[in-house]
Amino acid sequence: MKILVIQQKMIGDVLVSSLICENLKLNYPNAEIHYLVNRFTIPVIENNPYINKVVVFEDEYRSSKFAFYKFLKNIRRAKYNIVIDAYGKLESNLISLFSGAKTKVSWKKKYTKFIYSHTIDISKTPQTRSGLAIDNRLKLLSPLNLKSVLRSKPKIYLSESEIERAKSKLEKFNLDLSRPLYMISVLGSDILKTYPSEFMVQILDHIVDYSNAQLIFNYIPYQKQEVLKIYNLCQDKTKENIYLGISGDSIREFISITSHCDALIGNEGGAVNMAKAIDIPTFTIFSPWIDKETWSSFEDGKKNVSIHLDEIIPSYFEVKRYKDLKPKSLELYKKLEPKFVIHKLNSFIDHIND
Repeated sequence: MKILVIQQKMIGDVLVSSLICENLKLNYPNAEIHYLVNRFTIPVIENNPYINKVVVFEDEYRSSKFAFYKFLKNIRRAKYNIVIDAYGKLESNLISLFSGAKTKVSWKKKYTKFIYSHTIDISKTPQTRSGLAIDNRLKLLSPLNLKSVLRSKPKIYLSESEIERAKSKLEKFNLDLSRPLYMISVLGSDILKTYPSEFMVQILDHIVDYSNAQLIFNYIPYQKQEVLKIYNLCQDKTKENIYLGISGDSIREFISITSHCDALIGNEGGAVNMAKAIDIPTFTIFSPWIDKETWSSFEDGKKNVSIHLDEIIPSYFEVKRYKDLKPKSLELYKKLEPKFVIHKLNSFIDHIND
């Protein structure tokens, strides 16, 4: 039996949907599990023992109809028995349709229901501590009537050599590994998912004062100038404890470096999901327009903690849809003052340093 799981989009989505692959393999150990993802997300599923083959959706398939058609023909030739479409957009609709699989499962939408043999309603309220992102994706398995469905954390599988190379890199910077070491997601993927710089500076100064920690910044190369602005606004003591020269040259190296950290702290995004997938404690600052119920997975108030503006002014969110708040994000961020973040952050730091 051959099964195709489709999850294009971002790193967090690909990690979460890898749980579909894991559950399929555990229930059908002799099946071939193929996972269709975008190329840049492959590092988070390397070495995953529950995936037999990664099928790459290249960028050119969006710009070239001919290239996309050739790709669809290859999907058809693969003769999949089951397709689980966790993406549910036009590209994956067409892939599912062309697959010819007898069993095809995806989200319930009026305009695509003719493509799939089974369609699933998206839940709006989390049923478990796993969070909505995981709860909903595992619902896609319900038509298969599996004997058991595990709700474990998504996992990233690092090799011993990757972990050792990262440790050697840290040692070259003369880090004191007896002191706390925190990876900081200092910026979000865009400005609407980024805690205001002037507030982040206060958080960084507080972290160093409160815990005597050493800090490594996680950021995308094109964000370097913004990162330097934040660094330059920090107190001198904080600057002395920020190691700007340490950066992962690849996603795998970033993950390996993070594996040696005591926690990841900062803006919500893929880095948080990667840290959780290697069992590193996380403290997440959510953008006001992001629904925390979806992505605050496995939070326990101790090892995995987050803060959202809805904790400060819950009445505002009772009458608003999160996505409607996106244009107001920069304004709303101002209401999530550092004092609120620091109050919750202190408890998190105290717990992980016990």
